Amino acid sequence: MTVKLAIDCMGGDHGAKVTVPAALDFLRRDPDCSVILVGRQEELLPLLGQAKQKFGARLAIQHASEQVAMDEPIATALRSKKDSSMRVATELVKSGEAQAALSAGNTGALMAISRFVLKTLPGIDRPAIASVVPTLHGHTYVLDLGANVDCQPEHLLQFGIMGSMLISALEHKERPNVGLLNIGEEAIKGNEVVKRAGELLRESGLNYYGNVEGDDIYKGTVDLVVCDGFVGNVTLKTSEGLATMMSAALREEFNRNLLTRMAALIALPVLNAFKRRFDPRHYNGATLLGLKGVVVKSHGSADVLAFFCALEQAAKAARNKLPERIAARMALLPTPA
Repeated sequence: MTVKLAIDCMGGDHGAKVTVPAALDFLRRDPDCSVILVGRQEELLPLLGQAKQKFGARLAIQHASEQVAMDEPIATALRSKKDSSMRVATELVKSGEAQAALSAGNTGALMAISRFVLKTLPGIDRPAIASVVPTLHGHTYVLDLGANVDCQPEHLLQFGIMGSMLISALEHKERPNVGLLNIGEEAIKGNEVVKRAGELLRESGLNYYGNVEGDDIYKGTVDLVVCDGFVGNVTLKTSEGLATMMSAALREEFNRNLLTRMAALIALPVLNAFKRRFDPRHYNGATLLGLKGVVVKSHGSADVLAFFCALEQAAKAARNKLPERIAARMALLPTPA
């Protein structure tokens, strides 16, 4: 299936210097895709070189005169910057000119703009942010990662459905197992919201595993971990901080003296293999679920490889009709009495 992606080229810490080379690399590797580069034309054109002649109709530019800053207030981005590259990219999905939008910009602004422009699917109260994290034997998906701080049991049920459909779309796994993040495995543990959410998930027809604890995430116990946005965001940031600390501590220990530096040389192949295996760039790309269209958020500090990986994820979600899958599964839920 041919897919066209709308790329907010101005968002993120590095802007067009990263997004444009990543887009061109993506076009080279996926001949069935095309892209619309959204941003200030005068900044994009010098970065293209001979690419327009090479890719022809598969590469287009949509001028957008404004840019949403990383620290932009959400209200300003939504109400005052109607010609921002983020807003224009999202509107291209709404109009059907693109099948997915991708941005490395302000997360809150992207969620607000996407929800305003695309609207939510029937039965979805709140969109959620889902991403993938590496585990001991592969990877697992986690949501919500910060879009919804206060949740009701019905929202956690919706997150379970949306996350399951995301895994089905990206990995062709029809019945991924779903775990509910809790302070213990027993069904009697947790607050009332989590306990009721567990009941709803058990009755949902999903492949519900039950409660999982924090250490289960990196064991890869389940394919999908469901939690509210407060817990999910703290979990994500704690994991990122731990990875940074471990990396810095290893460098410090290997540089402690001549003997440890020699040990580092001997261990270099293992260290490089470990780095490749858990390279966070390969897991870049958080999907905004529950919208009437595919929107993917790249990490703001992404380099070319990381942004390329997010582009691949957006294309796969669009090809496999992620919003339609979520809508069809939501329609199977019984109507509340």
